[in-house]
Amino acid sequence: MLKKILIVVGVLIAAVLLTGIIAKKEFSVERTVVINKPKQEVFDYVKMLKNQDNYAVWQAKDPNTKKSYTGTDGTVGFISAWESEHPDVGHGEQEITAIKDGERIDYELRFLKPYESTSPAYMVFAGAGSETTVSWGFQGKMPFPMNLMLLFTSMEADLGDQLNEGLQNLKNELE
Repeated sequence: MLKKILIVVGVLIAAVLLTGIIAKKEFSVERTVVINKPKQEVFDYVKMLKNQDNYAVWQAKDPNTKKSYTGTDGTVGFISAWESEHPDVGHGEQEITAIKDGERIDYELRFLKPYESTSPAYMVFAGAGSETTVSWGFQGKMPFPMNLMLLFTSMEADLGDQLNEGLQNLKNELE
């Protein structure tokens, strides 16, 4: 009887390990909004990383988040760091890694707590006249065994909802 139980447990462990090995380990999420303002005006507002506190959903989750900054806001190398005890906010920092004026801003997000990871994010701006399309994207990697969580949660839906809400807040802020 004990031998059968051990075989079943061994098969279950092997199945989980095999699933983790073949399951996807990367994800990508992007959301878009149209803002009724000229592209350069929207871009100039968004490139100032401190302005994210006015539209990104994470600051609203914990208004007591401690923030610190390094460098000149709106330029490559600027870092916005945060510390929060709220599990959805945690500790980390975001750095502007590239700017193509009026068109794109690239960031590196470095999460420190409750888990460590580094992920690229970006915002892309398109449009003419008084209408701007803003796309906000995020990419991530979840190595084994964390990638097993991707089988049970939808980063596309969860993170996508947060990006959507942030973009709607941005639209409301600027219009």
